[in-house]
Amino acid sequence: MSIPGPDSLSAYLGVAAVLFSAGVLAMATRRNAIGVLLGLELMLNAAALQFAAYGRFRADGLDPQGQTAAVFVIVVAAAEAAVALALLFAVYRTSKDVDLEQTRELRS
Repeated sequence: MSIPGPDSLSAYLGVAAVLFSAGVLAMATRRNAIGVLLGLELMLNAAALQFAAYGRFRADGLDPQGQTAAVFVIVVAAAEAAVALALLFAVYRTSKDVDLEQTRELRS
């Protein structure tokens, strides 16, 4: 059995599967909101990598739709991170903690 190199789709899909699995594990095991956000970012990066890999290794040549979808996923991930961090700052300002188990609602 040979190790897949950078010229094979399976290498990229394997890396994306590991990234996605690490993201799911981080989201499932973390109680801290920042850890959950990092897990979500890993999952979104895995999706972007898969879009780019499928666009690169399409049977009938390069397909720019894969790279376009990957850029769209990156833009959505950046917007999600900005909104989530703003919410985390608001939660921290009111409760002095970002533990998801302790913080259930915002109170003024």
